[in-house]
Amino acid sequence: MDELFEKMKKLIAEKLEIEEDKITIDSSFRQDLGADSLDTYELVYAIEEEMGISIPDEKANEFETVRDALDFLKSQQK
Repeated sequence: MDELFEKMKKLIAEKLEIEEDKITIDSSFRQDLGADSLDTYELVYAIEEEMGISIPDEKANEFETVRDALDFLKSQQK
């Protein structure tokens, strides 16, 4: 897996207090990882801080899976 995915896994595991090995690229934040709306908000904030980017609320609300968030991050990289 790529470096960006590994960074995301660490952030997700830390924020959701779960094991990194439970997180796959296709994990659903809510169904598979047990995140609620506050968890996802905090996760988006942590990603913004870690990656030095801004994620619009309407975009963040579209993140259903780890892949969704990763695809957005990749689209923002220069």
